[in-house]
Amino acid sequence: MRTFPHSSTTLLTQRGFSMLEILITLVIIATALLGTASLQIHAIRINQSSQFRTQAVFLASDIAERMEANPDAAISGNYAVSQTNTASTATDCAASACDSATLAAWDVSQWENAIITLGLPQASWEVTQTSTGNPSTYKIVINWTDRSSDKSTHGENFSYTATRTVATN
Repeated sequence: MRTFPHSSTTLLTQRGFSMLEILITLVIIATALLGTASLQIHAIRINQSSQFRTQAVFLASDIAERMEANPDAAISGNYAVSQTNTASTATDCAASACDSATLAAWDVSQWENAIITLGLPQASWEVTQTSTGNPSTYKIVINWTDRSSDKSTHGENFSYTATRTVATN
């Protein structure tokens, strides 16, 4: 029978080494998973910010198209809205026939309700007639507050501005 002089001592010194390797591996995997989760949260936050910007572009285009569909009221200045964050009310032109001025008030009311419904955070808006006559130019401004990226402030203010010139034939 052959004996190994250091076999019993080698077994005693290596006992628990596999457990240490497993614990280190678990720490590395846990750190990687936390990093991945943080990256996902950041991506979701950025995605929501881009959604707000897209909604602002859509809303500005919406009121501009409404002006083009009713050029007489647009040239008269009926689409101008002072800076506000509440929706106005107007006669329901979907239920009854309206003249161009009443239709403009209905369009503005519907547009303001769309801003509120889409949920731009702390939104405010303003539509100003920058040049009068035929053609007439409007400046459309939509403001909102998005979450802050550094958590030290209550949010960052964003704004989207568009202009539209409307003319009758």
